[in-house]
Amino acid sequence: MSGAQILLECLKKQDVDTIFGYPGGAVIPLFDALYDEQEHFKIYRTAHEQGAAHAADGYSRTTGKTGVCMVTSGPGATNTVTGIATAYMDSVPMVVITGQVGNALLGKDSFQEIDITGVTMPITKHNILVRSIDDIEGAVIRAFDIANSDRPGPVLIDIPKDVFMTKIDFKPRSIVQNNGTEKVIEEEDALIVATLINDSKRPVIYAGGGVKISKASQVMVELAEKAGIPVVNTLMGLSTIDRKAPLSLGLVGMHGFKEANLAVTQCDLFIAIGARFSDRVIGKKDRFAPNAKIIHFDIDNTEIDKNMITYLSYICDIKGSLEKVIEKVEINSRQDWNSTINQWKMPVACSDRDFVAKNIIETINKKYDEEAIIVTDVGQHQMWTAQYWNFNQQTNFVTSGGLGTMGFGIGASIGSKIGNPGKPVILFIGDGGFRMTCNELLTIAEYKIPILIVLVNNSTLGMVRQWQKMFSQKRYMATDNSDILDYICLAKAYGIKAKKVDNLDDLEDFVDNLGELSSPILLECKVDKDDCVLPIVPPGEAIEDFIADQY
Repeated sequence: MSGAQILLECLKKQDVDTIFGYPGGAVIPLFDALYDEQEHFKIYRTAHEQGAAHAADGYSRTTGKTGVCMVTSGPGATNTVTGIATAYMDSVPMVVITGQVGNALLGKDSFQEIDITGVTMPITKHNILVRSIDDIEGAVIRAFDIANSDRPGPVLIDIPKDVFMTKIDFKPRSIVQNNGTEKVIEEEDALIVATLINDSKRPVIYAGGGVKISKASQVMVELAEKAGIPVVNTLMGLSTIDRKAPLSLGLVGMHGFKEANLAVTQCDLFIAIGARFSDRVIGKKDRFAPNAKIIHFDIDNTEIDKNMITYLSYICDIKGSLEKVIEKVEINSRQDWNSTINQWKMPVACSDRDFVAKNIIETINKKYDEEAIIVTDVGQHQMWTAQYWNFNQQTNFVTSGGLGTMGFGIGASIGSKIGNPGKPVILFIGDGGFRMTCNELLTIAEYKIPILIVLVNNSTLGMVRQWQKMFSQKRYMATDNSDILDYICLAKAYGIKAKKVDNLDDLEDFVDNLGELSSPILLECKVDKDDCVLPIVPPGEAIEDFIADQY
């Protein structure tokens, strides 16, 4: 078998059947081997390698499988860097396979040569340059093992062209994989945590993306309900608890609601579960949960005491550890504490007929109130979606949290839908991010991927403009987008159905007549460029010092 054939056999043993990628010189032998494996592998060629990386990311986040991306050497490899970094920051298991120039040409500035392992070293859990055909199998086994163990993340395998073409007698070995850390806290530690909870008057649970990754959402909710503990979420932690639940306070931090931020500020016990204390959450460090003892449950020891000093910390399997704590926690409604929090809730700042993001999102939410995959790009629309969509544990929320990658949404929605053909996929995207990656409409059209693309068009780079408005004396520079691009015509050029609405009546009529998504649709919603995401915590301020009014 050739090295290319061996690689595909190894991918089969990892249960891979879907690949996102783009061919090129260094991977011609690999794509030639794929020609004979079309009954097993479905390969989706995107318009650009960045789209392929984001698609593999979205596929991974929504299926629980490892996303796989294949590209050629040089610019093909470097075009995946943003997608790799996005997955790395959000702990997404992904394996990126890059072609490389032949061994004899390495280090000679050969055509389309780049040291992609060196380039991606800071943004991968592991990467490897495979110099020999004998090392392919071990590299693949190790890549999938590392990508999925402990805190997940992307791994890159770089393979020279001659390694793909070399042949050997191949005898596959059995796979023995590491299933990751399964350490559960000791009974004594569970009792200590439970005692702190029982003795606290104003506890808060801070639930991050690690709750979802460890499949501990329901256990976390059981702990909250038994002990009457309100729950705040990071952006990545949304959908770990039903947003309509009485104990759910939603997003916390820079764009968190008043009740969430004040609950954190005034709590006496702060229980962080699978969250990393991002700067977007904590704001001014010395005023974040200033009177609270912080308990931190996580799988990654590098996150402990990195941004906030903890009172207790546990490197552990979250689900099993919380189950032990629940056994020892007393039933408590904490009626006074939760009543106080409810009094902090702010009145709605708009009417229910204004054509603003809140009403747009809530109108679409009514159509897809149950199981759905909600994807966003990055910017104001992302924060509005995080604030106003009624997430539940059946909702899969796919967004770029750590890196904040504009252009993430379209590729991620492609991968999400391909991995979940039976679920509706709704993409919220701003006109800025859409302009960056609208070339992937070609991929959507070519493969007939039925996604509802909600283009929130305010003719500007909304979040940047908001900061210029609020913190730079309205000195608007390089943010407004001209209206020369007709998005409806653009979508129709790709054969995609499209409609533009600018009022709630037309939107409701569109949603009411939408039916089942059987083909891609672009819905352009024209909104005011001066609308801001509120509340907002000014840079460098404490999260209790938020701005809640437009000006």
